Amino acid sequence: MSRRPTRHITPERLLQLARERFGVEQFRPGQRELIEAVLRGENALGILPTGAGKSLTYQLPALLFGRPVLVVSPLISLMQDQHDKLSELDIPIAKLNSTLKTSEERELVEEMEEGTHELIYVTPERLENPHYLELLKQQRISLFVVDEAHCVSQWGHDFRPAYLGLRDAVRELGRPSVLALTATVTPENVDDILKQLGIEGARVIQLGVERKNLFMEVLRTPRAGQKREFLLSFLNREPGVGIVYVATVKKAIELHGVLEGAGIRAGLYHGKLKAKQREETQRRFMADELKVIVATNAFGLGIDKPDLRFVIHYNFPASLEAYCQEAGRAGRDGEPARVVLLYRLEDKRLQTYFLGGKYPARDESMRVIEQLRALIKAGRAGEGIGIPALASAAELSERRVKVTVAQLESAGIVQRAHNRVQPLRDVRDREELDSLLGAYEARRKSDRERLELLMHYAQTPRCRTHFVNAYFGEPSEDSCGHCDNCRAHGAQVSGDREQQTARRMAARESAQQLERLIASAVPSASDSRAVKPSA
Repeated sequence: MSRRPTRHITPERLLQLARERFGVEQFRPGQRELIEAVLRGENALGILPTGAGKSLTYQLPALLFGRPVLVVSPLISLMQDQHDKLSELDIPIAKLNSTLKTSEERELVEEMEEGTHELIYVTPERLENPHYLELLKQQRISLFVVDEAHCVSQWGHDFRPAYLGLRDAVRELGRPSVLALTATVTPENVDDILKQLGIEGARVIQLGVERKNLFMEVLRTPRAGQKREFLLSFLNREPGVGIVYVATVKKAIELHGVLEGAGIRAGLYHGKLKAKQREETQRRFMADELKVIVATNAFGLGIDKPDLRFVIHYNFPASLEAYCQEAGRAGRDGEPARVVLLYRLEDKRLQTYFLGGKYPARDESMRVIEQLRALIKAGRAGEGIGIPALASAAELSERRVKVTVAQLESAGIVQRAHNRVQPLRDVRDREELDSLLGAYEARRKSDRERLELLMHYAQTPRCRTHFVNAYFGEPSEDSCGHCDNCRAHGAQVSGDREQQTARRMAARESAQQLERLIASAVPSASDSRAVKPSA
């Protein structure tokens, strides 16, 4: 049963409340539309650029509902950042994650039972625990928010299968309305996010991805040691603070040592550090005690440090959307910032290796299906089987099993509840079986094509912003003037009419070529749901 919409509130009163509690003078594009959709009890997906104020779209309604808003957040660092800011605003907030001590968790549970919190932040893994799910159910959650919703599609099918269980959590919590938020997502992934959350037909509010204050550049570094030389020179001459992203923990540790050895105030952040170490690094960075953080992609989601002057990718990320998510953390204050990709052909091999083990293979999915078939044949389908037992019987990791089970649930073959799987039917025929087994092969192929497109981004002599816009389904004709290629080609210098016409023709030709290239990697999705917000 969906949450009933809150009492009517005028736009003027909304803005007044935002001004009083958050210091907001005017709503940014997309904010008002999403807030109004939430207050009407609608499901919605907001695709707003980094720094566009996504958090306000659920934090402001939380002051009006009278019941807690649940926010699913991917990272502890992001939770801590939001906790600190909301606490300063005197807004009651709880966070449920693995960093809590037993005594702290007990105290927090008591506070939640008293109903003192307007916002509750959780990791998706916490929602797999029946104890926490029951506790949250008692709170009568008013709104279910999925922050950084691209993680549903990008991480859920891989190393965070708990994301694929969010749809079940929504059902268990009485089907409150759902608000999903992200900065960059392709049309293909929009459909996957809506499907995995069970909110097909949700209202989609989408802004453009272009950030005119970001100077986008690629540096080709074919020679060994060239990346390190560039980075040391850059950090010694460039003002401000920033982030350097690397692909592995090993590289992060190595590069951090190099920078510290060169006398640069550098922090280190990766997922294998203890929580207290990560928190201390984040605190020092936010306090401007560090010039730079060397990090894996474990750092940065939702971190509200608006004055980052640069983001450098020392290694290739896995896709253009991952690159734009991370690069978009620069210049959130609207001031000029640099985003640099250090390009070396060998980087592709590392990401190709990572992609190779990302999804369940056909034989792994088949082993899960065979175990569930055995339950049906034994007449034990009704009692189901726990995830740990199913993983043991199939000789697979629990993570792999959860991903496969989520796929089977989506097809109506099983249902999940409280970490148990109950078979509902067998696979109908060979065609359905081939479709199930081939689904992740198709994803694997798509991921390889996305990596190829990132290579094309690095190699293109044309406008980089134009390339990115086309990738996200927003082709443009004119060159941006704020990337290295446009600067090199003098795109900012106004020419005569013939030169301007020639540039527009070249841009159209480029768009047509890019659309053909992208078509195989990012299939077109219906845009009937998408709403372009008013300014």
